Parts: sequence; C-alpha cells; structure tokens
Amino acid sequence: MSAERNAPEATDPSGAPRAAVERPADVTVRDAVSAPDDTGRPRRATRRFPLFTRDTARPEGGGRAAPGDAPAPARQWPVLAVLLTVALGLLMTAMDQFRLGTLLIGVALVTGALLRWLVRNVGMLAVRSRFTDIVTYGGLGLGIVLLALMVQPHPKLRIPFLADLLHFTISG
Repeated sequence: MSAERNAPEATDPSGAPRAAVERPADVTVRDAVSAPDDTGRPRRATRRFPLFTRDTARPEGGGRAAPGDAPAPARQWPVLAVLLTVALGLLMTAMDQFRLGTLLIGVALVTGALLRWLVRNVGMLAVRSRFTDIVTYGGLGLGIVLLALMVQPHPKLRIPFLADLLHFTISG
C-alpha cells in the first residue's frame, strides 16, 4: 500500500509506464535534495513543510551566542543578561523601590527585544520567530515601563485616558 501511495502511476516521455519506486513517506528537505525522483534525477529542495513532523525547528537565531568551547554562561549571555536584570528589578521591587524595580524589569525586556533584533545568535533568548520575539519582548517591556512611570503617588507620566479608565473600572 505504501509503495502505491508514494509512487503514483505515471508514464515516461515515450508513453511507457514507469516502474514504481518505493520511497519513505516522510522525506525531509535534506533528503529531497539528494534522493532521486522516479526519473533518476535528483529532486529539488522544497520549502513546503512535511505532512508529519517529528520534532520542532529551532527558532532563527537560536544558536549559541559564543563558540561551543566557551563555558555555558558565556554561550547564553543574552538571556542571562535579561534574566539577571529582571531579577535585580524584582529584588528592588521587594525592597520597597517599586517604581525603580518595575522600570528595571521593563528596560530589561526592551533590551531583550533590542538584542533579539541586533544580535544574530542570542541563544535561549530566541523562543519564537525573530519578529514575534521582538514584538512580545518590546511590547511587554514598553507596557511595563509606561505603567511604572504612571505609578502613584507623584506619577512621572500622565496619560489622561488611562487614568479615566482606571477610575472607571475601580469606582464603577
């Protein structure tokens, strides 16, 4: 059954039926370049995804940020920089420096977005596609920075419609 499914009936240029060639059902792009087709010519690589995947593709930029012989922290410096800055911000928030701590957390996420945009290999900082990571890190970081600047008392930034929305949801 698999031979019939993988090698459909076809004819060669002279009109005679071609012999069925049995191929594995899951040919990857690497295999597709070198594996010959029914005519004996090598097949071209395709950008199409296989019908069934066996694992997940590594996100673009998900390689090591330093050579393989470097120690683990050096290979993952971008994610460590972001995580340590967030940890410092959480510590400052816990030590009653709320505005400064949350600002530091937001700046760490915006820095993560900038690293994802500018550095080719960012190691484990690459979670999804480059575009999705930049939008996610940047959007969350910018939102946290804006909210940290609007914290009461004595807000550093006043956005009237957000204040009205806050008062409407709390009092309403």
